[in-house]
Amino acid sequence: MIGTLVLAGTPIGDIADAPPRLAEELTGADVIAAEDTRRLRRLTQALGVTPKGRVVSYFEGNESARTPELVEELVGGARVLLVTDAGMPSVSDPGYRLVAAAVERDVRVTAVPGPSAVLTALALSGLPVDRFCFEGFLPRKAGERLGRLREVAGERRTLVYFEAPHRLDDTLSAMAEVFGAERRAAVCRELTKTYEEVRRGGLGELAAWAAEGVRGEITVVVEGAPEKGPEEVGPEELVRRVRVREEAGERRKEAIAAVAVEAGVPKRVVFDAVVAAKNAAP
Repeated sequence: MIGTLVLAGTPIGDIADAPPRLAEELTGADVIAAEDTRRLRRLTQALGVTPKGRVVSYFEGNESARTPELVEELVGGARVLLVTDAGMPSVSDPGYRLVAAAVERDVRVTAVPGPSAVLTALALSGLPVDRFCFEGFLPRKAGERLGRLREVAGERRTLVYFEAPHRLDDTLSAMAEVFGAERRAAVCRELTKTYEEVRRGGLGELAAWAAEGVRGEITVVVEGAPEKGPEEVGPEELVRRVRVREEAGERRKEAIAAVAVEAGVPKRVVFDAVVAAKNAAP
């Protein structure tokens, strides 16, 4: 019989949050594919269990090469357990390739539901939760980061991001530039851990706070774009949006067209605003 691939959620901080089934799966799996085998060892020790199956590493650097091996194990009847350092596998962590390959070979894929930084941060943010989208990590390069943010500038759903602490101030500053300094957001730090903190405020305010330095695992939740009628987007805002797109590498003609669609105004209105701002410049 073909085996089963089990995606297991692991604690994002507090070990007490480990789902009860996790210990059973760690004990009974034929193969455990772990993002970090050292962290897996600490997890099993904390849970008081001893894996009986073979433990292999499965991380970004070897994901492509190891996936075929694990699929063959599955096709051969093995029960393969996939765990990452924290949270659910394949959500900004290794796992997607293995799931896709297993599905292609008609292997059963199931999950042990567990903690999620995305949902936890969203629930604690105080922002609308009825509709949201997860954007993962933003690009490290400033231009690419601005471009990615520009793509969702008009998104009305709540946005959720992961970010490294040493890039948080740059990211929040870029968000304030693209989304507006007053757009509400929440920075969720060290969720479920001893020094858990949720900092809420406008993006400009949060960027100033983060400039002093922030540590820990970070999830950022940003309010969706407000619904605006054409009359609510003034010339200065239209010019700002065009400038943001141009700085991200977009040609002025395309930037004007995109801003017109985004703001719900004719292209001529945006063009005239840009020309007027240029003529008014010293």
